[in-house]
Amino acid sequence: MTQTFTTDALAAITREIFMRAGLTAQQADPVAEVIVAGERDNCKSHGVYRIEGCLRTLAAGKVSPDAQPKLIDDGSGVVRVDADAGFSPAAFALGAPVLAERAEKLGVAALVINNCTHFSALWPEIETLTGMGLAAMAMCPSYSSVAPAGGTAPLLGTNPFAFGWPRPGAAPYVFDFATSVVARGEIELHRQAGKPLPEGWAVDRDGKPTTDPQAALDGAMLPFGGHKGSAISTMIELLAGAMIGDLTSDEALEYLGSTAILPHHGELILAFSPRRFAAGRPGDPFARAEALLDAIAGQGARLPSQRRFAAREKTARDGITLTTEEVAMLERLRQGASKG
Repeated sequence: MTQTFTTDALAAITREIFMRAGLTAQQADPVAEVIVAGERDNCKSHGVYRIEGCLRTLAAGKVSPDAQPKLIDDGSGVVRVDADAGFSPAAFALGAPVLAERAEKLGVAALVINNCTHFSALWPEIETLTGMGLAAMAMCPSYSSVAPAGGTAPLLGTNPFAFGWPRPGAAPYVFDFATSVVARGEIELHRQAGKPLPEGWAVDRDGKPTTDPQAALDGAMLPFGGHKGSAISTMIELLAGAMIGDLTSDEALEYLGSTAILPHHGELILAFSPRRFAAGRPGDPFARAEALLDAIAGQGARLPSQRRFAAREKTARDGITLTTEEVAMLERLRQGASKG
């Protein structure tokens, strides 16, 4: 039998699981928030399914439950937060207000998060900044699970990239995608459901195409768009790994020793003030953006994230419905965390 929760009720249960597992409120609250946001927006691969991975990583000693992120700000356009080996949402929560203030002042600013465990989608970070009237980009490596175009073995991460544009009076324009054909979580969901993968998603450990989810997890995923996705993924390794002084996906896998736990690396978030960039030029940047987006929609095209925003509206009316298995998992994890 399914069970329906309000977002607040599900957040309280998720928070309780993490608190019982030893996380401080500073760590547990933002982690629970992004997990529930995944369920709220019907992004199941980033919803309660992610709790077990967080707890496995905690049990393996690869993430600090009581980390205290530290803001490092020299007044420049680069704001840095050392996550202290904790989860990234707490570090972002600390740095985001400073990033927004700096972007409004300078026109553009960057937030560098180092030494973190990142497990969620990037749109929560992006929507925080678009909510402040800023355009934003976010990116991070992962751990080696994707073969470069023409390659046969894991080297790159799924390396997500996200962008957002604020729309006064409307949901922002947001896209967020892995540079692999699909997010790793989708392959794991196929494995759990016993469903074969579509062709072209992955290769096995011998570099041969496969539709077997387990063979794909043992082998390598493929980049979207062939050499184009591979190039973007490599760019993210360089910008959000090497450039910010943190781990690339290959180094992250070496550090972790397994893909069964969550990746450890850094994150790069860029924020732009449209008002500052357009200052002195004719026209309102937001009005001009609306004309473009309206023209896209006017052709019958769907703007990215529209299904997610529609799911969010439905959740506000009807709540979040979890399956019997998901409800049982939450109770099992709550009891297990308590015993731990």
